[in-house]
Amino acid sequence: MTTVKKFALLAVLGTLLGSTLAACNTVEGAGQDVQAGGRAIERGADNVQKKM
Repeated sequence: MTTVKKFALLAVLGTLLGSTLAACNTVEGAGQDVQAGGRAIERGADNVQKKM
């Protein structure tokens, strides 16, 4: 393999790895957002139940 081809292959693999890691962080953040929303709904339901 020539040096240019090796460099191109490493660049593509690095880009894919970076994209994969960024996607993991995005999914983790989305999960935290959903969890926070669930907690808010639960608190609201608890407040309504206390008022009954």
